[in-house]
Amino acid sequence: MSNLDRQAALSVCGGRGFVVAEPVRELLSPRHVRLGESTEVRRLLPNLGRRMVGAWAFVDHYGPDDIADEPGMQVPPHPHMGLQTVSWLHEGEVLHRDSLGSLATIRPRELGLMTSGRAISHSEESPRPHAALLHGAQLWVALPEAHRNVEPHFQHHAELPTVTAPGLTATVILGSLDGAASPGTAYTPIVGADLALSGGAQARLPLDPDFEYAVLSMSGEVDVDGVPVLPGSMLYLGCGRTELPLRAESDAGLMLLGGEPFEEEIVMWWNFVGRTQDDIAKAREDWMNGDRFGAVRGYDGAPLPAPALPPVPLKPRGRVR
Repeated sequence: MSNLDRQAALSVCGGRGFVVAEPVRELLSPRHVRLGESTEVRRLLPNLGRRMVGAWAFVDHYGPDDIADEPGMQVPPHPHMGLQTVSWLHEGEVLHRDSLGSLATIRPRELGLMTSGRAISHSEESPRPHAALLHGAQLWVALPEAHRNVEPHFQHHAELPTVTAPGLTATVILGSLDGAASPGTAYTPIVGADLALSGGAQARLPLDPDFEYAVLSMSGEVDVDGVPVLPGSMLYLGCGRTELPLRAESDAGLMLLGGEPFEEEIVMWWNFVGRTQDDIAKAREDWMNGDRFGAVRGYDGAPLPAPALPPVPLKPRGRVR
């Protein structure tokens, strides 16, 4: 999924400048962003004061939207570099096309994982015809220096491992949780899991104390470590936890995101992750004028032009808290 902001800001992310080395309960409010003609997303990362969680660098939550009489998701071809995109649905379908020739329909609780590496372009759209409701999340994972220029590739996994407890089913999207490992390729110590809780359920989810974590609420009423987390909001949890208490007031859906704090500082702008402003400027130039990102075949529409780069120089990050 693209960042469609036509005034996208350069931002420095990563490093340990904002990593909290102890358990906290920091509730993050979303920023509302239009995506195409009929979709509005709630952007949780990057957030004011909270740029990343582990290697997770971008989180959009959308829906549930009634798109029965609407075109639904329509994101034209656009570029990515230096990151992985994770497509995750609770309702609806998304048709993925990319410049490698991949064509896949992502359905609820199936993993669509695109590793951009040095360069790729793709489009996303609701199929025609499509389901009446669309509800999901789109996430980016920053690639570490050793792997940020890997060959681009796409993975679609319809079957994923689960961890169960009374009233709880955790589907492992990326990385590993309580001994269950996703088949998706990960390049840093990381976890992404979809948590489905039954109304009245109480559970304690095992965590790695070396990871930092956050929980995104997708639906329902749930308390996370005693904090009510409403759909479309995210609770940052810091590091140092060995378990996470959960209590569902109703049937609820959450996403658990975590990983080792990302050591490297990255520069993120529009749909690119680099290490310097020169990396970003070169990627923009190549998208507008070159063939580095390839072409997406079969999408009915023109590619997205890149916005103008801002002239303001980047500011250094803060210190560890």
